[in-house]
Amino acid sequence: MISDFGMGNSEFIKRVKSSFAILIPHSALRIPHSIRYFSLGQQKILIVLALFTFALLYLKFYFHRSLPPEETYQEVVVEILGEVQKPGVYIFKNPPTLIEAVEKAGGLKEKIPLDRGLSSEILETGVLINVIREPDVIPPYPPLAKGGEGGILKKEGSRGISPDIIKIKLGRMEASKLLAFSIPLDLNRVSVEDLCLIPGIGESLAKEIVSYRERRKGFRSVEELKNVKGIGEKKWKEFKKVLVVRSY
Repeated sequence: MISDFGMGNSEFIKRVKSSFAILIPHSALRIPHSIRYFSLGQQKILIVLALFTFALLYLKFYFHRSLPPEETYQEVVVEILGEVQKPGVYIFKNPPTLIEAVEKAGGLKEKIPLDRGLSSEILETGVLINVIREPDVIPPYPPLAKGGEGGILKKEGSRGISPDIIKIKLGRMEASKLLAFSIPLDLNRVSVEDLCLIPGIGESLAKEIVSYRERRKGFRSVEELKNVKGIGEKKWKEFKKVLVVRSY
């Protein structure tokens, strides 16, 4: 019997097998004996549905597993000020070195060598880099020996000529900026004004926290906040999200 598509049942099955030989193992294309009880049109529909179902399963399980894993990174916020081309706050995917942070800010304003010993230092989030330009005072060279023509050659920077050097000071960003980037404040460094930036802490409570810190010579953990007058369990759970005790 010839189908409406112009080919017999066996010929149609052969062509379907050859078309999907790449995706489906040869053994999986064997047509069950029971399918012969269906009409030719029904057999074709069942075969097409089976192939479609297999294609969906292949895409869901095999192809999905072959995709590369999503990139994960640790966000690090660094502020750089001073003698750089583009001062500001920069976000890195991973903790940068000092030299990488300077390069991110466009480099130094002038080509003055940096202290290479600092270039490999790894920075943590919330660091403030202040690049300062200072004169390097070189003492005048000693006088020539009596009656002689020798002595020390005059070098650039001697006798009142003071070449500039670059110094880098590391600190912490302002409390308002730290909170804006969801970076916790250090309980042992914050001021009363800094604490007042935190929702739920007024001036009187901020003074209580600082007074407790001074009496105890610093906080050992954030949990010590429970010992401060005016801070209960509910407030402590909120404050511990934005406060931390850092070790130096």
